Amino acid sequence: MKKILVPTDFSEQANYALEVAAQLAKRYDGEIYLLHMLDLPLNQIPELGGDTVGNIPEAMFFMKLAHNKFEEILSQDFLKGITIHETVDFHQTFQGIKNTCKEHDVDMVIMGSHGASGLKEMFIGSNTEKVVRSAEVPVLVIKNNHENFTINDFVFASDFKNDSRETYKQATELAQTFEAKIHLLFVNTPNRFTTTATANARILDFIKDSDFSNYEIHIFNDESVENGILNFSHIIGADLIGISTHGRQGIAHFFNGSISEDLVNHAKRPVITFKI
Repeated sequence: MKKILVPTDFSEQANYALEVAAQLAKRYDGEIYLLHMLDLPLNQIPELGGDTVGNIPEAMFFMKLAHNKFEEILSQDFLKGITIHETVDFHQTFQGIKNTCKEHDVDMVIMGSHGASGLKEMFIGSNTEKVVRSAEVPVLVIKNNHENFTINDFVFASDFKNDSRETYKQATELAQTFEAKIHLLFVNTPNRFTTTATANARILDFIKDSDFSNYEIHIFNDESVENGILNFSHIIGADLIGISTHGRQGIAHFFNGSISEDLVNHAKRPVITFKI
Protein backbone atom coordinates (compact mmCIF):
# COMPACT_ATOMS: atom_id res chain seq x y z
CA MET A 1 0.00 0.00 0.00
CA LYS A 2 2.82 2.33 -0.95
CA LYS A 3 1.08 4.14 -3.80
CA ILE A 4 -2.53 5.26 -3.38
CA LEU A 5 -4.55 6.97 -6.10
CA VAL A 6 -7.35 9.31 -4.99
CA PRO A 7 -9.57 10.71 -7.77
CA THR A 8 -11.17 13.96 -6.71
CA ASP A 9 -14.00 16.16 -7.95
CA PHE A 10 -13.36 18.40 -4.92
CA SER A 11 -16.59 17.18 -3.28
CA GLU A 12 -17.13 16.32 0.38
CA GLN A 13 -17.16 12.60 -0.42
CA ALA A 14 -13.87 12.87 -2.32
CA ASN A 15 -12.36 14.57 0.73
CA TYR A 16 -13.56 11.69 2.93
CA ALA A 17 -11.65 9.34 0.63
CA LEU A 18 -8.57 11.56 0.79
CA GLU A 19 -8.65 11.52 4.60
CA VAL A 20 -8.69 7.72 4.61
CA ALA A 21 -5.85 7.66 2.08
CA ALA A 22 -3.87 10.04 4.27
CA GLN A 23 -4.31 7.79 7.30
CA LEU A 24 -3.11 4.77 5.35
CA ALA A 25 -0.20 6.65 3.77
CA LYS A 26 1.02 7.75 7.21
CA ARG A 27 0.52 4.31 8.71
CA TYR A 28 2.32 2.42 5.92
CA ASP A 29 4.78 5.07 4.71
CA GLY A 30 2.99 5.54 1.42
CA GLU A 31 2.39 8.38 -1.03
CA ILE A 32 -0.76 9.74 -2.63
CA TYR A 33 -1.53 10.51 -6.27
CA LEU A 34 -4.33 13.07 -6.28
CA LEU A 35 -6.10 13.06 -9.63
CA HIS A 36 -8.66 15.45 -11.05
CA MET A 37 -10.30 14.71 -14.39
CA LEU A 38 -10.86 17.91 -16.39
CA ASP A 39 -14.10 17.70 -18.36
CA LEU A 40 -13.47 19.41 -21.70
CA PRO A 41 -15.23 19.14 -25.08
CA LEU A 42 -13.66 16.36 -27.18
CA ASN A 43 -12.41 18.77 -29.84
CA GLN A 44 -10.35 20.59 -27.20
CA ILE A 45 -8.42 17.53 -26.04
CA PRO A 46 -5.00 17.25 -27.74
CA GLU A 47 -4.92 13.43 -27.51
CA LEU A 48 -8.10 13.34 -29.60
CA GLY A 49 -6.93 15.70 -32.32
CA GLY A 50 -7.77 19.05 -30.73
CA ASP A 51 -5.56 22.11 -30.43
CA THR A 52 -2.87 22.30 -27.80
CA VAL A 53 -4.29 23.04 -24.38
CA GLY A 54 -2.06 26.06 -23.99
CA ASN A 55 -3.82 27.79 -26.88
CA ILE A 56 -7.32 27.33 -25.52
CA PRO A 57 -8.51 29.99 -23.03
CA GLU A 58 -11.21 27.69 -21.63
CA ALA A 59 -8.71 24.92 -20.96
CA MET A 60 -6.28 27.37 -19.37
CA PHE A 61 -9.04 28.69 -17.15
CA PHE A 62 -10.11 25.24 -15.93
CA MET A 63 -6.51 24.13 -15.43
CA LYS A 64 -5.88 27.17 -13.23
CA LEU A 65 -9.11 26.57 -11.35
CA ALA A 66 -8.17 22.95 -10.71
CA HIS A 67 -4.71 23.89 -9.42
CA ASN A 68 -6.25 26.50 -7.11
CA LYS A 69 -8.51 23.78 -5.74
CA PHE A 70 -5.48 21.52 -5.28
CA GLU A 71 -3.72 24.22 -3.28
CA GLU A 72 -6.78 24.53 -1.06
CA ILE A 73 -6.94 20.76 -0.50
CA LEU A 74 -3.22 20.38 0.15
CA SER A 75 -3.35 22.99 2.91
CA GLN A 76 -5.41 20.68 5.11
CA ASP A 77 -3.68 19.60 8.31
CA PHE A 78 -4.27 15.87 7.84
CA LEU A 79 -2.05 15.89 4.73
CA LYS A 80 1.02 17.34 6.42
CA GLY A 81 4.12 15.18 6.08
CA ILE A 82 2.71 13.08 3.20
CA THR A 83 4.21 13.02 -0.29
CA ILE A 84 1.41 14.01 -2.67
CA HIS A 85 1.54 14.15 -6.45
CA GLU A 86 -1.17 16.27 -8.05
CA THR A 87 -2.33 15.43 -11.57
CA VAL A 88 -4.91 16.87 -13.94
CA ASP A 89 -5.98 14.61 -16.80
CA PHE A 90 -8.26 15.12 -19.79
CA HIS A 91 -9.59 11.60 -20.29
CA GLN A 92 -12.92 10.28 -19.11
CA THR A 93 -12.74 9.56 -15.40
CA PHE A 94 -12.43 5.78 -15.55
CA GLN A 95 -9.89 5.82 -18.41
CA GLY A 96 -7.77 8.47 -16.71
CA ILE A 97 -7.72 6.47 -13.49
CA LYS A 98 -6.77 3.29 -15.34
CA ASN A 99 -3.94 5.10 -17.14
CA THR A 100 -2.62 6.71 -13.95
CA CYS A 101 -2.64 3.37 -12.12
CA LYS A 102 -0.56 1.81 -14.87
CA GLU A 103 1.83 4.73 -15.27
CA HIS A 104 2.67 4.99 -11.57
CA ASP A 105 2.22 1.33 -10.56
CA VAL A 106 -0.53 2.26 -8.09
CA ASP A 107 -1.44 -0.30 -5.41
CA MET A 108 -4.95 0.89 -4.58
CA VAL A 109 -7.59 3.39 -5.65
CA ILE A 110 -9.56 5.11 -2.88
CA MET A 111 -12.55 7.14 -4.00
CA GLY A 112 -15.65 8.75 -2.58
CA SER A 113 -19.12 7.77 -3.69
CA HIS A 114 -22.25 9.87 -4.01
CA GLY A 115 -24.39 6.72 -4.02
CA ALA A 116 -27.61 7.24 -2.10
CA SER A 117 -28.10 3.81 -0.58
CA GLY A 118 -27.27 0.16 -0.80
CA LEU A 119 -24.48 -1.46 -2.75
CA LYS A 120 -26.23 -1.32 -6.10
CA GLU A 121 -26.93 2.41 -5.87
CA MET A 122 -23.34 2.87 -4.78
CA PHE A 123 -22.03 1.64 -8.12
CA ILE A 124 -24.43 0.97 -10.94
CA GLY A 125 -24.49 3.66 -13.62
CA SER A 126 -21.99 5.86 -11.83
CA ASN A 127 -18.38 6.84 -12.39
CA THR A 128 -17.56 4.63 -9.43
CA GLU A 129 -18.99 1.59 -11.21
CA LYS A 130 -16.98 2.40 -14.34
CA VAL A 131 -13.80 2.70 -12.30
CA VAL A 132 -14.52 -0.58 -10.50
CA ARG A 133 -15.15 -2.23 -13.86
CA SER A 134 -11.94 -1.00 -15.49
CA ALA A 135 -9.39 -0.77 -12.65
CA GLU A 136 -6.86 -3.58 -12.37
CA VAL A 137 -6.11 -2.78 -8.72
CA PRO A 138 -8.38 -2.92 -5.66
CA VAL A 139 -10.82 -0.01 -5.39
CA LEU A 140 -11.83 1.14 -1.90
CA VAL A 141 -15.10 3.12 -1.91
CA ILE A 142 -15.74 5.54 0.95
CA LYS A 143 -19.12 7.15 1.60
CA ASN A 144 -18.69 8.95 4.90
CA ASN A 145 -16.13 10.39 7.29
CA HIS A 146 -13.72 8.06 9.13
CA GLU A 147 -11.71 9.79 11.84
CA ASN A 148 -9.84 6.56 12.56
CA PHE A 149 -9.90 4.11 9.67
CA THR A 150 -9.21 0.69 11.13
CA ILE A 151 -10.28 -2.74 9.90
CA ASN A 152 -10.87 -5.51 12.42
CA ASP A 153 -13.71 -7.47 10.79
CA PHE A 154 -13.58 -7.81 7.02
CA VAL A 155 -16.48 -9.49 5.17
CA PHE A 156 -15.42 -11.20 1.93
CA ALA A 157 -18.61 -12.07 0.06
CA SER A 158 -18.34 -14.46 -2.87
CA ASP A 159 -19.91 -17.36 -4.73
CA PHE A 160 -16.55 -19.10 -4.11
CA LYS A 161 -16.06 -20.22 -7.67
CA ASN A 162 -12.57 -20.83 -9.03
CA ASP A 163 -12.33 -17.50 -10.86
CA SER A 164 -12.42 -15.66 -7.53
CA ARG A 165 -9.29 -17.32 -6.07
CA GLU A 166 -6.96 -14.52 -7.14
CA THR A 167 -9.23 -11.92 -5.57
CA TYR A 168 -9.22 -13.87 -2.32
CA LYS A 169 -5.42 -13.77 -2.34
CA GLN A 170 -5.61 -9.98 -2.62
CA ALA A 171 -8.16 -9.90 0.20
CA THR A 172 -5.95 -11.95 2.53
CA GLU A 173 -2.97 -9.71 1.82
CA LEU A 174 -5.09 -6.71 2.75
CA ALA A 175 -6.36 -8.45 5.88
CA GLN A 176 -2.79 -9.25 6.94
CA THR A 177 -1.83 -5.60 6.45
CA PHE A 178 -4.69 -4.50 8.72
CA GLU A 179 -4.35 -7.51 11.06
CA ALA A 180 -8.03 -8.17 10.41
CA LYS A 181 -10.22 -11.25 10.55
CA ILE A 182 -11.88 -12.29 7.28
CA HIS A 183 -15.49 -13.43 7.39
CA LEU A 184 -16.03 -15.67 4.37
CA LEU A 185 -19.67 -15.08 3.45
CA PHE A 186 -21.86 -17.22 1.22
CA VAL A 187 -25.36 -15.80 0.85
CA ASN A 188 -28.13 -18.35 0.26
CA THR A 189 -31.19 -17.05 -1.58
CA PRO A 190 -34.55 -18.75 -2.35
CA ASN A 191 -33.87 -18.73 -6.09
CA ARG A 192 -30.41 -20.24 -5.76
CA PHE A 193 -30.60 -22.41 -2.70
CA THR A 194 -27.52 -24.39 -1.68
CA THR A 195 -27.37 -26.67 1.35
CA THR A 196 -25.13 -25.61 4.21
CA ALA A 197 -22.99 -28.73 3.78
CA THR A 198 -22.46 -28.06 0.06
CA ALA A 199 -21.71 -24.37 0.56
CA ASN A 200 -19.29 -25.11 3.41
CA ALA A 201 -17.47 -27.72 1.35
CA ARG A 202 -17.20 -25.30 -1.58
CA ILE A 203 -15.67 -22.62 0.64
CA LEU A 204 -13.17 -25.03 2.19
CA ASP A 205 -12.12 -26.21 -1.25
CA PHE A 206 -11.84 -22.60 -2.38
CA ILE A 207 -9.37 -21.67 0.40
CA LYS A 208 -7.44 -24.94 0.59
CA ASP A 209 -4.30 -23.50 -1.03
CA SER A 210 -4.23 -20.40 1.18
CA ASP A 211 -2.19 -20.28 4.37
CA PHE A 212 -4.27 -17.43 5.81
CA SER A 213 -5.75 -18.72 9.06
CA ASN A 214 -7.58 -15.76 10.63
CA TYR A 215 -10.99 -16.44 9.10
CA GLU A 216 -14.49 -17.66 9.85
CA ILE A 217 -16.99 -19.29 7.48
CA HIS A 218 -20.60 -18.07 7.35
CA ILE A 219 -23.60 -19.37 5.40
CA PHE A 220 -26.28 -16.68 5.56
CA ASN A 221 -29.87 -16.89 4.27
CA ASP A 222 -31.60 -13.85 2.84
CA GLU A 223 -33.96 -12.66 0.11
CA SER A 224 -31.14 -11.46 -2.14
CA VAL A 225 -27.35 -11.49 -2.25
CA GLU A 226 -27.19 -7.77 -1.61
CA ASN A 227 -29.52 -7.91 1.38
CA GLY A 228 -27.53 -10.82 2.76
CA ILE A 229 -24.23 -8.96 2.53
CA LEU A 230 -25.64 -5.83 4.15
CA ASN A 231 -27.60 -7.62 6.87
CA PHE A 232 -24.77 -9.95 7.82
CA SER A 233 -22.25 -7.08 7.85
CA HIS A 234 -24.56 -5.12 10.14
CA ILE A 235 -25.03 -8.06 12.51
CA ILE A 236 -21.30 -8.57 13.07
CA GLY A 237 -20.44 -4.85 12.93
CA ALA A 238 -18.12 -5.29 9.95
CA ASP A 239 -15.59 -2.55 9.21
CA LEU A 240 -15.22 -3.40 5.52
CA ILE A 241 -17.10 -5.33 2.82
CA GLY A 242 -15.11 -6.96 0.02
CA ILE A 243 -16.53 -8.27 -3.26
CA SER A 244 -15.14 -9.49 -6.57
CA THR A 245 -15.92 -7.93 -9.93
CA HIS A 246 -16.00 -9.43 -13.40
CA GLY A 247 -14.46 -6.73 -15.56
CA ARG A 248 -16.78 -5.64 -18.35
CA GLN A 249 -19.80 -7.06 -16.61
CA GLY A 250 -19.25 -4.62 -13.78
CA ILE A 251 -20.99 -5.74 -10.62
CA ALA A 252 -24.58 -5.47 -11.79
CA HIS A 253 -24.74 -9.26 -12.07
CA PHE A 254 -23.98 -9.51 -8.36
CA PHE A 255 -27.29 -8.02 -7.28
CA ASN A 256 -30.85 -9.15 -7.90
CA GLY A 257 -33.04 -7.01 -5.72
CA SER A 258 -33.52 -3.67 -4.02
CA ILE A 259 -33.06 -2.90 -0.36
CA SER A 260 -35.35 -1.21 2.10
CA GLU A 261 -34.74 2.20 3.65
CA ASP A 262 -33.66 0.74 6.99
CA LEU A 263 -30.50 -0.62 5.29
CA VAL A 264 -29.33 2.77 4.02
CA ASN A 265 -27.08 3.43 6.99
CA HIS A 266 -25.65 -0.08 6.90
CA ALA A 267 -24.55 0.49 3.30
CA LYS A 268 -22.34 3.35 4.41
CA ARG A 269 -19.68 0.85 5.38
CA PRO A 270 -16.56 1.02 3.20
CA VAL A 271 -16.58 -1.40 0.28
CA ILE A 272 -13.51 -2.72 -1.53
CA THR A 273 -13.64 -4.45 -4.90
CA PHE A 274 -11.13 -6.87 -6.39
CA LYS A 275 -10.86 -7.49 -10.13
CA ILE A 276 -11.20 -11.10 -11.26
